[in-house]
Amino acid sequence: MTSEQDPADIGRRVRQLRRERHLTQRMLAEPAYTAAYVSTVEAGRVHPSEAALRHLAERLGVTFDELATGRPAHLATELGIALADAQSALADGDTAEAARRFTAVRDRADHYGVESVRPAALLGLGDCALEAGRLDDAREHFEQAERLLADEPLPRRAAAIRGRAVAHLLAGELRYACYLLETAIDRLNAGGLHDPDALLLLYSAAIGPYMDMGAHARAAQAAELALALAPDATDPALVAGLHRSVARTLIADGRAAEADASLAKAQLLYQRLRLTSDLAKCHWMRGYVHAQAGDLARAEDELRTARAMLASRQAELFTHQVDVELADVLRRRGRHAQADDLLRSLLDRIGPDRGTVHAAGAHRLLGLIAEDRDDPGTAERHYVDALALLERAGAAGDLADLCRLLGDLLRRTGRVERALDVYRTGLGHRAAPGTTTLGPAPAAPPIPTTAGPATAGPTTTGPATTGPATTGG
Repeated sequence: MTSEQDPADIGRRVRQLRRERHLTQRMLAEPAYTAAYVSTVEAGRVHPSEAALRHLAERLGVTFDELATGRPAHLATELGIALADAQSALADGDTAEAARRFTAVRDRADHYGVESVRPAALLGLGDCALEAGRLDDAREHFEQAERLLADEPLPRRAAAIRGRAVAHLLAGELRYACYLLETAIDRLNAGGLHDPDALLLLYSAAIGPYMDMGAHARAAQAAELALALAPDATDPALVAGLHRSVARTLIADGRAAEADASLAKAQLLYQRLRLTSDLAKCHWMRGYVHAQAGDLARAEDELRTARAMLASRQAELFTHQVDVELADVLRRRGRHAQADDLLRSLLDRIGPDRGTVHAAGAHRLLGLIAEDRDDPGTAERHYVDALALLERAGAAGDLADLCRLLGDLLRRTGRVERALDVYRTGLGHRAAPGTTTLGPAPAAPPIPTTAGPATAGPTTTGPATTGPATTGG
């Protein structure tokens, strides 16, 4: 669109509206102006004054803003309603319909130059792309939103920053995801911008990459700080997401009952808010909790529920990640053929740039299945493939576990020296979790950090496992 106040555009609008209302130029002009003046306005040869525009708008039965800019009279209201409808579709898990609606809002805002609406539409498109596993598209949408909000206070940009971090996390770029989140947290705290919602969003988002990197102490600290912020948060969806993220630190600390209680809180909030996709991810994590506790039947039920909900909403990448968890349960229940088929069918769809940690988990499980079948050569190949993926992602906790598996296999097949090298590599990744992989932790906000019951407990250096993703919600 050309300049909002371009004389030629104004002239065309005046002429079109006059003809639609069957008015002559004289009828439109009187009593304050002449037909000749209206003619020059319609021809775009003069830039009408504000007073003239107000006169013409009144005679034409439109608002001053509509005549001056071409924007429909109720555009802002209509865009707000359309944006809410798009967000509702996304909450219901209809990603394709939500993306269509967000695109329509963005395009209409672009056409009329309504800058205030574009960032929210782009954030919505970014979330839709995350759900669909289109990580490059997601990053582009979040980056555009952040650029549009460049002059706004940092809390306004928190959702875009979190979105970018999640996209990088899902692509296996764990360290960069942490960098984005920690930089924003430090800037918020250093600048005295104590916005509970923004800080809660960023601290909760940081738990996932911390856990994948083996930085358990830092994940527990982020959970503790986020829990302290929760009472002041205004968005219940953020609190629900927090409880879902905190559950992962509790699982790593061996506190399965408390993790399940935390997930139950999140699930109740998601049900009240009718956030279907997030509710599916709660089923996913509860399945993981039951699997860790050895209740494999309940774990399978929860994971299949999560998978069905996510698949029906075309959340492709998250569906594949649930498949990895489900395959582990199937293997442990002795259904090796089903687990093998499931893992091989999804490996072509996730990998180095898309679900890296879970792709490594799939190779790890295929290695275990091969060992169960007394096929050490195949097992070794899968373990090596998994190590390459985890090294690329920097997932230190899972690397240590995999080095143990590979080292044991090498030792059993008589390659003791190589096994020792692999064990040493694993020990290097296990050294001081949470302190060697990252720089200084972000500053704490100026709030008490004591947490209530069933919260993230003391920092832990226990064994890491590939847990369910806590992102995307």
